[in-house]
Amino acid sequence: MENIKSFLGSFFVTGDPMIYGADASIALASIGIVFYLTYFKKWKWLWDEWLTTVDHKKIGIMYIIAAILMLFRGGVDALLMRVQLIMPNNTFLTSQHYNEIFTTHGTIMIFFMAMPFIFGLMNIAVPLQIGARDVAFPFLNAVSFWLFFLAAMLFNISFVIGGSPDAGWTSYAPLAGLKLDPGVGENYYLIALQISGIGTLATGVNFLVTIFKMRAPGMTLFKMPMFTWSTLVTSIIIIFAFPVLTVALALMSIDRLFGAHFFTIEAGGSPMMWANLFWIWGHPEVYIVLIPVLGIFSEVISTFAHKTLFGYKAMVWSMIAISVLSFTTWLHHFFTMGNTAMVNSFFSISTMIIAIPTGVKIFNWLFTLNKGRIEFTTAMLWALAFIPNFTIGGITGVMLSLAPADYQYHNSYFLIAHFHNVLIAGTVFGVFAGLHYWWPKMFGHVLNERLGKWAFWIFMISYNICFLPMYFIGLMGMTRRMYTFPSGLGWEPLNVVITLGAFGMGVGFLIMVWMIVYSAKYGKRDTTGDPWNGRTLEWATSSPAPEYNFAHIPQVETVDAFAHMKEKGTADSIYKAPFQAIHMPNDSGIPFILSVFFFIAGFGLVFEWYWMAIPGAIGIVVCMILRSFKDHDDHHHIPAEEVEQTERAAGRLS
Repeated sequence: MENIKSFLGSFFVTGDPMIYGADASIALASIGIVFYLTYFKKWKWLWDEWLTTVDHKKIGIMYIIAAILMLFRGGVDALLMRVQLIMPNNTFLTSQHYNEIFTTHGTIMIFFMAMPFIFGLMNIAVPLQIGARDVAFPFLNAVSFWLFFLAAMLFNISFVIGGSPDAGWTSYAPLAGLKLDPGVGENYYLIALQISGIGTLATGVNFLVTIFKMRAPGMTLFKMPMFTWSTLVTSIIIIFAFPVLTVALALMSIDRLFGAHFFTIEAGGSPMMWANLFWIWGHPEVYIVLIPVLGIFSEVISTFAHKTLFGYKAMVWSMIAISVLSFTTWLHHFFTMGNTAMVNSFFSISTMIIAIPTGVKIFNWLFTLNKGRIEFTTAMLWALAFIPNFTIGGITGVMLSLAPADYQYHNSYFLIAHFHNVLIAGTVFGVFAGLHYWWPKMFGHVLNERLGKWAFWIFMISYNICFLPMYFIGLMGMTRRMYTFPSGLGWEPLNVVITLGAFGMGVGFLIMVWMIVYSAKYGKRDTTGDPWNGRTLEWATSSPAPEYNFAHIPQVETVDAFAHMKEKGTADSIYKAPFQAIHMPNDSGIPFILSVFFFIAGFGLVFEWYWMAIPGAIGIVVCMILRSFKDHDDHHHIPAEEVEQTERAAGRLS
């Protein structure tokens, strides 16, 4: 019994009332879900419709639901940090708990919120925008999602089982090494990110091939919608950047699990190698979560200005320039770590140069708005708010790119304000705009505009209340990673304002959640498939789009293909009789089961339980072998009669 008590005491996180509350919440939520599925006999529905689906639209919806849940988790972490810092010498959180919370906040927001939210919107829109039935590799698309989701679950259980990582979301060596961080928290970080990263790399390959090989007839590269272009550029960055993160995570895992010393100075390793590898991936990663939202803003601004996007080719080439330059700026993250003047100068200049193609995009959006018939929908408000707020982040980024000045700004709250100006005003505003814009295509109804605008104004104003004071408090000397501060430094008023702003953002988020719930019951139904008078092909299908997307693959003649079809009066050619049988991929349970085995193997590695990790690895191999024998029965045909019935039920046939 004593051995059992000792094991349970080290296995479960104890001693903190908030942890006990989390335990209770997890238990109650799990019981509630199981009860609902059992009482309403939904287990088979869950398996058939969601757990085994390879439909890109359903996978996109699951990505977005998971991302919203992770936004809630990461947001709660942020609020806990702000409560801790609202007053001097606060003891709301211990230093250890604070370290864990700011580590999980950053990791969840980047890896498990921003990226899956973007991947969800890619899955919803890109195949429809290019006139495709699905992505190039539907099975691999399902594998990508389930690897992300099970990795997110593995990472999130760390705060109740074993303990959360506490070395920061960048996990610098030697702080994240076994000597200074002997718990299992860092193992969770390494293994969960490795599993999720495999799925991300597969997503990059999948969308690259989809866009290159599955475009509708006539859709040349320079006739693609801007969001599709941004997805293509992002996929290329993923393919080049993520293998670097994979290697870095593998080396750190080998250090911790098998006693190697890749990052240990006294054993011949180099902790600076981790910083270089991490940021060689990490700065392109900023653009992995930014470039797609530039595509979203282009679609939204063009649609609600009722104009073709100004400077289409300049927008494309500016995105390509950003993607190339993103690989030449990583060292600005450690200007203060002892580089030569020549090295600092090179990366300083390359960082400033990347502002030029970004500025091109902003001016092109402004010219698109010029003389447009602007419609101030909620999606448009998020897009318009991006321009001034992101510009602040861009200007302060140029300030940080000056190596001598960076000695003043580095590791201060000035830096925190900058990257939140970029990532919230960029990525978060962007995915919120995309959510409102493509929601009818996902669920067949429009989100409530009144509630959406309330959520927008409260969130956007609170965001500025929260982060603008951080520039000033950073210049006053407050450094990041500080879990408490003494009185008498003059920081108290600004910290109160920052905390109030953070809670205001929380209120905006809750209104947004209520908007989604309210709209599901009362939202205006989209009976046309084109609620915004859209310009691209996703609006040529019914809402929600059928399994096969298009009854007939459209013929594209120009940019803004659907707007062109409507002008010519040929838009109905996409769903006119006669119909033919449509080839579609079969659903499969293997991606889900494969990912469960990844979870089992990953959990075993976290605790170095090889009796669990090895069977999990064997299960992964078995699933891959089973998949290799599926070449003869992995597809089906939807009969022409069923296609006609579906189109008629959607009101598209007289």
